Amino acid sequence: MTQPINLFEYESLAHQQLSRMALDYYASGAWDEVTLRDNRTAFEKLKLRPRILVDVSQRDLSTTVLGQSLSLPILIAPTAFQCLAHPEGEIVTAKVAANVGSAMVLSTMSTQPLEEVALTSKQVQSDSQTDSHSPLWFQLYVHRDRALTQNLVERAEAAGYSALCLTVDAPVLGCREKDKRNQFTLPLGMQLANLTHRDIPEIVGESGLFAYFVQQLDPGLTWQDLEWLQSLTKLPIIVKGVLRGDDALRAVEHGAKAVIVSNHGGRQLDSAIASIDALSEVVTAVGDQVDVLMDGGIRRGTDVLKALALGAKAVLVGRPVLWGLAVAGEAGVQHVLELLRDELDIAMALSGCAKVEDIDQSLLTLAFKGTD
Repeated sequence: MTQPINLFEYESLAHQQLSRMALDYYASGAWDEVTLRDNRTAFEKLKLRPRILVDVSQRDLSTTVLGQSLSLPILIAPTAFQCLAHPEGEIVTAKVAANVGSAMVLSTMSTQPLEEVALTSKQVQSDSQTDSHSPLWFQLYVHRDRALTQNLVERAEAAGYSALCLTVDAPVLGCREKDKRNQFTLPLGMQLANLTHRDIPEIVGESGLFAYFVQQLDPGLTWQDLEWLQSLTKLPIIVKGVLRGDDALRAVEHGAKAVIVSNHGGRQLDSAIASIDALSEVVTAVGDQVDVLMDGGIRRGTDVLKALALGAKAVLVGRPVLWGLAVAGEAGVQHVLELLRDELDIAMALSGCAKVEDIDQSLLTLAFKGTD
């Protein structure tokens, strides 16, 4: 097989590797998938205004997020059920993140235990001959059972995770019609590794994941719960799922140390604003009080450049990592991140940016198509 040369080719090959249920779960969005498509097309409306005659002979892609050093401004987003793509799932992804010096956010709904993922990351970094550092963050869904939620927080802190990433855009699960048609459930032998005795049910004519959310996750989550979480841990809390400046500011006021601009990959509220379109408002609202990150639709190095130009400290990628995992396991995930890194490196050079700090909003313009 000829090695893919971009993320779109990885996606095409992954479609051939995955079962229909797994592919539809990973790839689909809510309802008519308007937001899913907008996450990509919104990037295309942003055009670059490169600087010229700048010395870019040496380039530095490193950055810091939450004071943690990263070799590149690209993190691995939390994605559930990675063992659907590869038998070792999240273990493989953690290895790659540690190898490249990026950060990984592990999903509550992972199919490998959070402790084993953390141990893998620590081992790879210990064996590494470089000084690269790969932080691990734990993504948290708040369950109705607050004792269970507290237990997850305590386990993550004990295992060495360096931040909690609270997902706030899923009080209920968005309607993903392909999952409903497929009656999505996990294959026999695969389980929610962090949630003992809680399984995805099999429901005739319905998505088992939807039924799980109805049974387990708390739609009554409020700002006061953010304060409750902070009382449980010394870890910084990141609020993920912000699309408005006023919500971002409230998150800061309630103690969040960073926010992630995200519409859940177009999987929750269809017709919600594209993440990149919401980014500037959020950055303006919080100023330099906290780091702002974003996810949704990142497929090229130029996408990363545009997000950084609008004020993001870094971006997160989800589906492309799954495509790499499905196609070639560890080598595939590593290649996906390398492709994005190399494309960003070229885009920075051609835009007159020698380091991440050189990227600013002056590089961008919004191109409107005229009418005939």
